[in-house]
Amino acid sequence: MATDTAIKIMESARSCLLADGYANLSTRKVAEGAGVPLSQIHYHFGGKRGMVLALLDHENRRLIGRQQQMYAAQVPLSKRYEEACDLLDDDLASGYVRVLQEMVAAGWSDDEVARQVLAMLQGWMDVLEDVAREAEERFGSLGPFTAADVAVLVGLSFLGGETMILLGDDGWTQRVRGALRRVGDLIRAAEGS
Repeated sequence: MATDTAIKIMESARSCLLADGYANLSTRKVAEGAGVPLSQIHYHFGGKRGMVLALLDHENRRLIGRQQQMYAAQVPLSKRYEEACDLLDDDLASGYVRVLQEMVAAGWSDDEVARQVLAMLQGWMDVLEDVAREAEERFGSLGPFTAADVAVLVGLSFLGGETMILLGDDGWTQRVRGALRRVGDLIRAAEGS
């Protein structure tokens, strides 16, 4: 469990990361924002990379738990998928999506970051695979796709969609949101509603 100091550092890191991006993230500025000595970042996280990965992991665990709880609800799958689309707004507003995308980009040149980000993303794919298995049990064959294939396609649709939304073009943002919502129409059709 994170200490109060570690939590203050992660909150400051989130603010600085959203303002400056990973490449320009200053541990000195994070420490100042948290009201702690710079040495506390190294003590708690080992440095900049560890700090941001801890922030991402903290948020990721919370959000995966939220998704598991949401998908466990006893309501039609189409309603749960619509809620997942609604939650995208929350994840964008909280900064989680930006932090994730910053760490994905950092992982292109840092194998350790890539390994940890992929492990975190696997948690999302596991949730989606469970949901795809439920759909297969309720509606029958997924055609040529396995539940794992469907999980990857849906997960990457959200991940890629988040990338496009963060680029800030209103046209692309509407296209992404509309396309993600239309998957819910497919689910509703399979439910026969």
